Amino acid sequence: MVILVKRIPKHIGIIPDGNRRWAEKKGLKKEEGYAYGLEAGLKLLQTARNYGIRELTYYGFTVDNCKRPKEQVTAFSQACVMAVKMIEKENVELHVIGNTGSPCFPVELLPYACCKREPDCDKETLRINFLVNYGWEWDMKNNWASSEIPRIDLVIRWGGMCRLSGFLPIQTVYSDFYIIKELWPDYEEKQFDDALQWYQKQDVTLGG
Repeated sequence: MVILVKRIPKHIGIIPDGNRRWAEKKGLKKEEGYAYGLEAGLKLLQTARNYGIRELTYYGFTVDNCKRPKEQVTAFSQACVMAVKMIEKENVELHVIGNTGSPCFPVELLPYACCKREPDCDKETLRINFLVNYGWEWDMKNNWASSEIPRIDLVIRWGGMCRLSGFLPIQTVYSDFYIIKELWPDYEEKQFDDALQWYQKQDVTLGG
């Protein structure tokens, strides 16, 4: 259910954390948790569109995440591929951003990483950015490869951790940051609603 809010953030960043912890609590292997977050991501997208939000950026996985055990790397890579395939069916403008020159970047997503971003987006089209094998140092050393992504108004992180984990440092310079203690696979629409209600109370001055 969409609640009434006066000030809608144009661009929201999503950090979907807690997949491994969720799997352990359920008696599953850590790598099995990633697939359970796919439906959550799709539901959030649909809710955001109903609110009239113009852009979402999902944090898929980072360069540093590739240091994890091989079975986990394979699992979250496959989950990102599946997520992108699901998202593209939603009539959105989809872009994948990350280090395509690394063996950790899924080859299935290369076509999405080469898409040219148009200067402006149709008002009826939701823009989705998906960060895959992304790292802030890689971004910086490549003349800020993410530079076409606009400033993020609100970052929402699931899993209770109070950190950005290298998430788009330029775009988040003035972002408001909302933490949800629940783990990502336990996503509910009310969590998103509550984040938007909280955002209404923030003093957004952008330094002015």
